[in-house]
Amino acid sequence: MNAVGGAKPARFRRARVLIVGCGDVGLRVVRRLAGRVRLLALTSTPARAPMLRAHGVTPLAGNLDEPASLRRLAGLAARVLHLAPPPADEAQRRDDPRSRALAQALARRTPPRVLVYGSTSGVYGDCGGAWVEETRPPRPQTPRAWRRLHAEQTWRLWGRRTGARVTVLRIPGIYAPDRAGGLRERLLRGTPALRPQDDVVTNHIHADDLARACLRALWLGRAQRVLHIVDDAACPSGEALDRVADLLGLPRPPRITREQAADQLPAPTLSFMRESRRLRNDRMKRELRLRLRYPTVMEGWAQAAASWSRTSHSE
Repeated sequence: MNAVGGAKPARFRRARVLIVGCGDVGLRVVRRLAGRVRLLALTSTPARAPMLRAHGVTPLAGNLDEPASLRRLAGLAARVLHLAPPPADEAQRRDDPRSRALAQALARRTPPRVLVYGSTSGVYGDCGGAWVEETRPPRPQTPRAWRRLHAEQTWRLWGRRTGARVTVLRIPGIYAPDRAGGLRERLLRGTPALRPQDDVVTNHIHADDLARACLRALWLGRAQRVLHIVDDAACPSGEALDRVADLLGLPRPPRITREQAADQLPAPTLSFMRESRRLRNDRMKRELRLRLRYPTVMEGWAQAAASWSRTSHSE
């Protein structure tokens, strides 16, 4: 068929990418893809539609908790980036019905050729500060981590059944100076850190580097592959907080014992203080050919610190 006045031949059509869970990281991916592909995003919040359109994204109404609303997603995109979390802690459930519903919907017609799923490094549980490679067997220790592992298994099995290339990204703590929450807000609140003898080793990734990794995985990721998306600087949690505090000119966090933490800190914060591991990122660098822009937390905060300093001096 002639492309003029009719449908364009396949070779002239822009690739379609569907983003499920288009929050902070998803929008960072959008900014890198805008104008290069046709972008679609699932949203259960109608009020977000104008914002998505302003970013060049076609919003698709649907809710992962309502499987019938997902039927229209079948056959829409050749590549899918799935960043939506499982449900919150409902009766300590260990499965992810959202991933299961989405997998069923996407398989109704020609399934995507590629799906990238954003998981968590929490699936490993506590590793006692040991170095961890992607081949280490998962040992989830919380219902949240079990739900993520179930989602991983759902997608890898789905990939084998459909022939789609599924890549699982295991992601640690995400940060960025322009991202809500995180280290700076924790320092401003004066949230305590564990004393050195009780501390755990934590891992981080800058949100912009994570977005770049997601983008590369959509085109370069290998089938049924797990990758750690993490920077080069695994270190004790309190040490990372001290370094950022010094850089930003904020007070270092007070140090407390593990017993005191159990009395003073909320359960979600405590859960991160019970697990210690050092993630290797060799596979990420080799297979995604990703060169980190922020190899350490210090580099991730340095530019923002300089900008805030210039702003304060100009006022």
